[in-house]
Amino acid sequence: MKAVILCGGKGLRMSGDSSFTCKPLAKIGNKPILWHIMEVYMHHGIHDFILCLGYNGEAIKEYFMNFDWKDHDFELSIRNNIKEIKFFNQLDQLNITFVDTGLNTMTGGRIKRIQKYIDEDEFMLTYGDGVADINLDGLIKFHREKGKFATVTGVKNRSSYGIIDIKDGIATSFLEKPLQDGWINGGFFILKKEIFDYITGDETIFENEPLRNLVQDHQLAVYQHEGFWQGIDTIKDLQLANKEWNNSNSQWFKW
Repeated sequence: MKAVILCGGKGLRMSGDSSFTCKPLAKIGNKPILWHIMEVYMHHGIHDFILCLGYNGEAIKEYFMNFDWKDHDFELSIRNNIKEIKFFNQLDQLNITFVDTGLNTMTGGRIKRIQKYIDEDEFMLTYGDGVADINLDGLIKFHREKGKFATVTGVKNRSSYGIIDIKDGIATSFLEKPLQDGWINGGFFILKKEIFDYITGDETIFENEPLRNLVQDHQLAVYQHEGFWQGIDTIKDLQLANKEWNNSNSQWFKW
């Protein structure tokens, strides 16, 4: 099964960082967000990826063309002006298809543009800016049990503000950034090929008409993930993700 990752957005709310190239390459620890996402999939046996590129897509291509020597230990030997490189901790398998899906294409349009690269009945999909300790095996099993065209991972987000309960003008409780009651779109979809029929073109926002029409047709299942999830939309979100990564007692996955 292939995993499609949307990597084309401009990430305007993070562009104030002088080191910013594109959001998927912003680092958690010493690795880009995108690599952390791919590690989730590889941990569950999914090694084939389609990256939907857009804004600064060449930077993502460059990262993967060079990451073997930039991000890994290796031994360099030079004899008679011939270089030999021995890499340590090599990956057993990694296949990436890089697809330019347009600079201003919406999320649905990016998905539509990679249709010709999907050769199985099902594929995974997620955004290039959210990390989680999600059990993808459980997600896939749930999706197949429900038998719908699409399954989205639902997560519970934290409020950005403290919540105060009040009675007669007196605070009865105060919760600092509590988990909200409702479920939100946490990405990590599994989709059947029928999903392409719900997308019309480049201007289609996947989270609008396609998902609403799937709901109307009773074709959207929701896999409820109770574990760790962090959307990374701003510099502050990135700082929180790095803090979580560096916390040895955190819920963050370290495969």
